[in-house]
Amino acid sequence: MSKDVWGYQPRNNRPAPEWKVEPQTDAVRAGLARSGFGETSEALFLNSGYTYTSAQEALDAFTDETDHFLYSRFHNPTVAMFEKRLAAIEGAEFCHAFGSGMAAVFASLACLVEAGDHIVATASMFSSCHVIITEILPKWGVTYELVKANDLDAWAKALSKPTKAVFIETPSNPMMEITDIRAVSDLAHKVGATVIVDNVMASPLYQRPLELGADVVMYSATKHIDGQGRVLAGALLGSFSYIQEKLIPFTRHTGPSLSAFNAWILLKSLETMELRVERMNSNAQAIAEFLEGHKSIKSVRYPGLASHPDAAVIAKQMSGGGTTIGIEFAGSQKDAFKFMDSLRVIDISNNLGDSKSLITHPASTTHRRLTTEVQAGMGITPSVLRLSVGLEHVNDLIKDLDQALKS
Repeated sequence: MSKDVWGYQPRNNRPAPEWKVEPQTDAVRAGLARSGFGETSEALFLNSGYTYTSAQEALDAFTDETDHFLYSRFHNPTVAMFEKRLAAIEGAEFCHAFGSGMAAVFASLACLVEAGDHIVATASMFSSCHVIITEILPKWGVTYELVKANDLDAWAKALSKPTKAVFIETPSNPMMEITDIRAVSDLAHKVGATVIVDNVMASPLYQRPLELGADVVMYSATKHIDGQGRVLAGALLGSFSYIQEKLIPFTRHTGPSLSAFNAWILLKSLETMELRVERMNSNAQAIAEFLEGHKSIKSVRYPGLASHPDAAVIAKQMSGGGTTIGIEFAGSQKDAFKFMDSLRVIDISNNLGDSKSLITHPASTTHRRLTTEVQAGMGITPSVLRLSVGLEHVNDLIKDLDQALKS
């Protein structure tokens, strides 16, 4: 990442480090733009508009002759700090922030496609992503094809014809299916497609899609990046040509902007993201190992387990298993509900990537919008649960799961 992400103002006019700093240092310091007051923490600019010293300065600002904030629907100093900081962590040229993760997903594709274009995507994905690709964009005349995540032959066949965009969710929500990002990106680029990777489940810590050949990375910053159940946010990261020439002309006029207050919360959250997610990952690994082989459990899907069917691909592209576990009970939905209702520490909630451990029944909540046939194709049955592992002591989480299983 270029040193210009270390945005010191004249009051703190020290040179940026000459060495390449570690991501955790960027998570604390990148993008920092201090005002004339020299504040330690990032400033919160709760303003909608900006003034100009003259009419000519306003004209120059709107024609990009000068670098001047115009309107907070377009850009805001606090939001800009968050964008620069996340871009530094991800190793991306640019980042653009959104009011929610789904706003980012929609914009990532909508800014690219028009009637007659074709999209190829993973068959297993979050239900709202599925709705955008299979219901909303087709109303614009956009066609699509869904491919099983780990079937490279199917990817090769699907990408043998002109394609505008490829959307990959890996690991998938909730059953942790894995797509080989490098292999699919190579296939996609041969037909001129832009590759977008939903990296939410892996988080910025455990998977680097841009280094694996992807063009764009998407985050619901609600998960992991904030990770404390406070704000909604999303982000897209990629090259200058994608962000500045395709994405921003779309978002500038459609307005899915992130609020300055939420950006300020996210800036503070990024400072502790690595510490939080590493602990959550460690907890999830121990819990997955505990659940695997339990007589009440039919299968456990977690990227950190050697038993994962895509373990070879995981070893190539992920440095950790993440914080989320897919669990399929040997019994019925009634058994799964009884287990959930017996938990004493873990909350029932449809969120994930939170500091509190959360469990949900996807078939009746997050993926309820989809038909039973589509759910089945994603591996979602009435006895499947998704467990998002938090920051509680791992012994307490395992004891809670154990007593609930015994019930």
